[in-house]
Amino acid sequence: MSEIAPKKVRGALVAGYQFCITIGILLASCVDYGTQNRLDSGSYRIPIAIQFLWALILGGGIATLPESPRYWVKRGKTEKAINALASLRGQPHNSEYIQAEIAEIIANHEYELQVVPQGGYFSSWANCFKGSLWHQQSNLRRTILGTSLQMMQQWTGVNFIFYFGTRFFIQLGTIKNPFLISLITTLVNVCSTPISFWTIERFGRRPLLIYGGLGMLSCQFIVAIVGTAVPVSNTSATSAMIAFICLSIFFFASTWGPTAWVVIGETFPLPIRARGVALSTASNWLWNCILAVISPYFVGEQYGNLGPKVFFIWGGLCTCATVYAYFLVPETKGLTLEQVDRMLEETTPRTSSRWRPTTTFAADMGMAADGTLKEEIVHDVERKGSTY
Repeated sequence: MSEIAPKKVRGALVAGYQFCITIGILLASCVDYGTQNRLDSGSYRIPIAIQFLWALILGGGIATLPESPRYWVKRGKTEKAINALASLRGQPHNSEYIQAEIAEIIANHEYELQVVPQGGYFSSWANCFKGSLWHQQSNLRRTILGTSLQMMQQWTGVNFIFYFGTRFFIQLGTIKNPFLISLITTLVNVCSTPISFWTIERFGRRPLLIYGGLGMLSCQFIVAIVGTAVPVSNTSATSAMIAFICLSIFFFASTWGPTAWVVIGETFPLPIRARGVALSTASNWLWNCILAVISPYFVGEQYGNLGPKVFFIWGGLCTCATVYAYFLVPETKGLTLEQVDRMLEETTPRTSSRWRPTTTFAADMGMAADGTLKEEIVHDVERKGSTY
């Protein structure tokens, strides 16, 4: 999605992916709520059966999903790239807007091929791990950024509430309907996510990660402190903990939830973008699985039995995530994917928000080759049915 979205709304569109996830979690919670009193095999057969419907919808969507302009450029099919870009932007094929953007995409692709030859650069997963750890624009650095950012997203502890919230609320003792409270937390998750559609383009990626992390860690430490200092039989204390848990979910849903997906879609260069995003997504699933497996040992009565104290762990991990975002995550708001590459070469994460493009890849490549490459791009576009 990050490859085909216009830069002004790219973050909001990618955040829509997270919004769909939250809707799925809400629907799953509704199904659980509806089957909570069943004592037969339908208590688990019904939720599993309903999942097949969404799998069919997803499969149908994948079958009809168009390829991005950058995909066609990478395959050397300029005409299809122009058609795809014109369709996405709603512009005529020969418009100045389409000509300028397709030239930028082609120039960036040519630049990447000059830096590293195609044979081997596209053919191996090992290329995702090439380069220096100390250079921000290296493939290794970007792969670590993407995979670790998704790891940090899972470390925030929000899935603990969605996966084991019902059991946790039962342990608090004073809640009459824990299934209803779990349903409310997922509803907060859904209603909070659309806020990011505006804030992610208004304030940027770094501020959302930093301030969202501060909000989460504050709420989670409050939950842990209240749960430790006040007996769980205290109704007011329980209500306060639920309120701050919901507030923590609000901070996650409006910041870290969608923003982590936006950042990984914007930081990888074209030759490894698909594989880099795949590795980052795999990291998300891996840590999701790890935390789902170990979390019961934190709060299980026969194991750690931490109760509300478990939020000391999540609060500490949110602190790590906030520090991580401040020192290592660059600002990519308002830049094309080609400009992100240049920004990473010229700035550090803490200074990236002040970077502004002064030229285009097409212009730079034309100057570097004394006009030769630019003329080739013009000729290629004209030969495919457009003018530059």
